[in-house]
Amino acid sequence: MLNFRFVKDYLFHRIRAKSRHGLHSPFVYQLVDSVIYDQSAQKTYHEIENIREKLLVDNRVITVTDLGAGSQLNNNRQKRIGDIAANALKQPKLAQLLYRLAARFKPRNIIELGTCLGITTLYLQEGAPNAHIYTMEGCPQTAGIAQETFAQAGFREIELITGNFDDNLPAVIRKLDQLDFVFVDGNHQKDATLKYFGWCLPKVHEGTLLIFDDIYWSEGMKEAWAQIKAHPQVTVTVDLFWIGLVFFKSGRAEKEHFKIRY
Repeated sequence: MLNFRFVKDYLFHRIRAKSRHGLHSPFVYQLVDSVIYDQSAQKTYHEIENIREKLLVDNRVITVTDLGAGSQLNNNRQKRIGDIAANALKQPKLAQLLYRLAARFKPRNIIELGTCLGITTLYLQEGAPNAHIYTMEGCPQTAGIAQETFAQAGFREIELITGNFDDNLPAVIRKLDQLDFVFVDGNHQKDATLKYFGWCLPKVHEGTLLIFDDIYWSEGMKEAWAQIKAHPQVTVTVDLFWIGLVFFKSGRAEKEHFKIRY
């Protein structure tokens, strides 16, 4: 069923959002011009999309354990891998943007909440090959397929952690001196999103990038995004509708929030 609230939000975003033109922030202008709107082909795109194509035709059926808000498309516990690949994986446009963001900011560590079948994890690892990636997945059988994805790509050093984010995320944060790059793509609920954000805050720094997926998923997620933007430590945000980017740049007289057409 068509979600009219979501469509309305999307149309309002398109009307209000800007392209690279008219941006008065040099940092955001450069980010939009050289990263977000970079359409140049990369060899790694083709290689990872070949792996996606294999997942799309995988007829194996797994039992999905959903610890978050669930899927808006299919809440059956028994799911075909090909259907998960079609409905739950990030589309190439967004997955490749994550690659470019990782390549731009060169994080030493990356945390991904929501591994799914592992395609976005591959893009993140390719974008920042020297980063240690901690990727977390709540469903054991889904995580098993992601491990196959990593092995197929030759990435055996990715640290895949299976289980509830509430149990695993604090432990990872505690052992890191700082957080460089965090992609929150799981448990799309207001309280959970704000909790993960709060856990990250003590370890953020000038170069930290937090990325929140599906910020218009629900009214609750819209409220969570508004609260994140308003937090005193947050200085710059970029709203791409599908995802939101959060920065902690110092030396700004006031907050800067941008809606960018993407």
